[in-house]
Amino acid sequence: MLTTLIRRELLDNLMTFRFAAAVFIMLLLVVANTAVLIKDYERRLASYNTAVKKNRKNLEETKTYSAVSLSIDRPPNPLSIFNVGLDKRLGNSLGVYYFYVPSLWNAGKHGSNNPLLNIFSSIDIVFIFEVVLSLLALVFAYDAVAGERERGTLRLVLTHPVRRGHILIAKYMSAMICLLIPLLMSFLLVLILLTTSNSVSLSTNDFLRSGGVVFTSLVYLSLFYLIGMLISTATHRTSTALILSMFVWGFLVLVYPNMILTAVETAPQGDTETSAYNQIKQIWEEFERERKQFLANDSVPGEDWDFGLGGKGYSFWGDEDDASSLHYFNYYTGFHYETLSKESEPQVPHAQDYHRFLGLQLVKTADRVWRVRNPALETIYVRPANMEWMLLKFSPVGLYDAATEAWTGTDLNGLQDFFTAVQRYQQAVVGYFLDKKIFESRLWFVADKDTIDWDILPQFYFQRSGIGINAKRALPALFLLLTINVVLFIGTFLIFVRREV
Repeated sequence: MLTTLIRRELLDNLMTFRFAAAVFIMLLLVVANTAVLIKDYERRLASYNTAVKKNRKNLEETKTYSAVSLSIDRPPNPLSIFNVGLDKRLGNSLGVYYFYVPSLWNAGKHGSNNPLLNIFSSIDIVFIFEVVLSLLALVFAYDAVAGERERGTLRLVLTHPVRRGHILIAKYMSAMICLLIPLLMSFLLVLILLTTSNSVSLSTNDFLRSGGVVFTSLVYLSLFYLIGMLISTATHRTSTALILSMFVWGFLVLVYPNMILTAVETAPQGDTETSAYNQIKQIWEEFERERKQFLANDSVPGEDWDFGLGGKGYSFWGDEDDASSLHYFNYYTGFHYETLSKESEPQVPHAQDYHRFLGLQLVKTADRVWRVRNPALETIYVRPANMEWMLLKFSPVGLYDAATEAWTGTDLNGLQDFFTAVQRYQQAVVGYFLDKKIFESRLWFVADKDTIDWDILPQFYFQRSGIGINAKRALPALFLLLTINVVLFIGTFLIFVRREV
């Protein structure tokens, strides 16, 4: 009997205009938008490749270690076509220095932007699903029970030995099959367009991640269908059910998420910033005292940091206001020369001793500064983001976004993986400088007797997290979506079995 009911409901849904409209609208939107998204990805990829080549050229033209400026660029995520998340909002270029610990919050951006293209590329595939398909799910559900009650067919069906629970299951399964068809067709077309593009390269894990997005999308659509069926079961008229369904959809999809994003702004962190700034300032002032004390106690009279070496030199002393609004002191004093005169040679050992001391002190000071900056950045940025996430848990859209961002790796954790790898690379570079005694070498500031092989430096390597980590990160939001589905179905069933038809 259940199979017969499912077949009947499925045929009724497949023969309706709304099913044909759902397929046509979804395919049209997805295909057109995917073409724009691929072009946007190609533009970002070209910008990344240009930045990498430019950084490599600058590195090869550098003659001394003290003048080197390593820059690490983050490649665009091909799965950002599904859910762009934070992939375009956060920085994608980060400098690596021995005197400063890099972080996500002070990353810069490379590449030029096309404002017109960005308007269209901001609408990713997941956005289409969460807005359009959720609306279509309610359209399929609003008259599922109320419509049959109005027509009298529900009373006729119940005259047969049919369980009410089987009627609900049949309606649910048939509707989900109808919604699954445009969903799968859309994803299939997206994957075809991606695999046929010369610029997009998808791995096996990427296909598995996209499968996670499909499953999460199905659970999300199921939730909205059950909302519609609950409303249809609780009301007597289809017009009332339709109005309530549109109201609920508008609130959950449009009003509540934007209300949360507006309400949860980054709270003023004046005390945190002031405290961190003062601590960091004290650390750099202590470093400056030690530096001057070293110059005062060495065997060279005076406090001249270039020790009378003639040639082209530079020094830098300044404060910077980075993305965290934390003021900190960056102190670096150095010099580099193409050649040295014979009169300057006796001063080279003194300069080497100075840079050995300075390099070690800067490394230690950078570590101390990071121990202050890191908790301050957590307070200023991470805690508000976590609060926003907690409040968005009350919205299916928020849960859906969180789960799909976790699958695609465009969430905060996914991007933090890259910047954590950059921090490890910075530690590897510092370790290399210390092990090879680079700070006290002649090549630190003079390029007259030897050349540097930059290929022997530690090389940066980053690989996105595996599918297991993505699944683990998506599981909390996905579990909540599934739980809400179960609660909605139970509520619909309890109302249906107690309600007169």
